[in-house]
Amino acid sequence: MARNRLLSILAGLAAPLALAGCSLLSSDPPVLYDLSPKNTFDDPAPSVSWQLVVEEPTTPNAINTDRIAIRPQALEMQYFPGVKWTDRAPALIQTLLVESFENSGKIIGVGRRSIGLTGDYVLTSELREFEAISTAEGTAAAVRIVVKLVRQSSGGIVAATTVAASTIAASDKPADVVAAFDVSLGKVLKRTVTWVLNEGAKDRKRYVEE
Repeated sequence: MARNRLLSILAGLAAPLALAGCSLLSSDPPVLYDLSPKNTFDDPAPSVSWQLVVEEPTTPNAINTDRIAIRPQALEMQYFPGVKWTDRAPALIQTLLVESFENSGKIIGVGRRSIGLTGDYVLTSELREFEAISTAEGTAAAVRIVVKLVRQSSGGIVAATTVAASTIAASDKPADVVAAFDVSLGKVLKRTVTWVLNEGAKDRKRYVEE
């Protein structure tokens, strides 16, 4: 039932786009959606004096795109027609991670390697889920990312964890699904920032004591 509901919604969204495609002059550009970095954090985290490089997450090809992914059933992937993210999903999440770390006010330096930052630690990650999923309760925005904190000097993995969240959208409309993505990703960003700061601080203490 949930799959049929979502497929009917996709068909309804696609119909006006197909009509618009009959004329190049009448075709509209896609609606772009962005997501927000976090400014407040629920869990305590220490202030640190080291620098962090945030790598772009690796991800399956199906979500390494600026299209908004929908999974009607376990082995099927589709995309909302007529709407896109403002950037490819992994690049968007990298940007939001950097901004969230900056907004925490807890770290002396954070950025991408491309800006020349070497860092004391590197945050690598794999984006496993970033998609809308049809469920019995409604359309859920699911985000799941595996993160690893790596000590730059040795290349050794300090710690690794999986951070995930899922939020039921108010409706199947793209704007409501995007709002649910913002809630899910917000939870993931908050947990990732506090986890990295805590794990890095613990490793730094061990490193100094060695």
